[in-house]
Amino acid sequence: MELIIGPRLYSTWSLRPWLVLKRCKADFTVREMDIYSPEGQAELERISPSRLVPLLRVDGETIWDSMAISVWCAENFPNVRLWPADAHARWLARSAACEMHGGFMGLRTDCGMGPDHTMVGPDRSPPPTGEAVARDIRRIVSLWREMRTRFGEGGPYLFGEWSVPDAFFTPVATRFRHFQIDLAAHGDDGTAAAYCDTLLAQPDFLEWSAEALANH
Repeated sequence: MELIIGPRLYSTWSLRPWLVLKRCKADFTVREMDIYSPEGQAELERISPSRLVPLLRVDGETIWDSMAISVWCAENFPNVRLWPADAHARWLARSAACEMHGGFMGLRTDCGMGPDHTMVGPDRSPPPTGEAVARDIRRIVSLWREMRTRFGEGGPYLFGEWSVPDAFFTPVATRFRHFQIDLAAHGDDGTAAAYCDTLLAQPDFLEWSAEALANH
């Protein structure tokens, strides 16, 4: 089983399924590609149906898209419980992960990750000022507070124990850190900031960060 990813420093889409596979204790190798080089673009054209990363090669198939890989993991590692056990929590966990997967375009645009804006390391950038990103941040703060309040008693993650939404929101926490977002200015009562700290201190994410810094 091989996971093909973009640069660890800033490939947010690659981080998500990597975290899920690590949670499953899956036996997989990682191939990191320079997706913006001419050689990398040519290779993506050859191996990726979508011309994007991440890709999971397994059992003779290539699975593309971070959500599809996470769903595959949930099917193949049922004992890991990648979604909350409680039905109501599970419904909303899927809603939260899918909202992150397909939305928040203001945040993606104004707080984009790339060679100059990395998920790890000491570099920081000024916070954005646009209303579109401010609206997205307020929504994320509200979502995190609601889920933590309703379902967070079992642990420090969004639904208590670690689950797929935590993988999908980890890059958001890195954006908030890199762009020095003042969550209190967007309605946070401390819940969102604490959850950010939890995601950024999660052992698998720290492993990803160490490898990213060591290899670049």
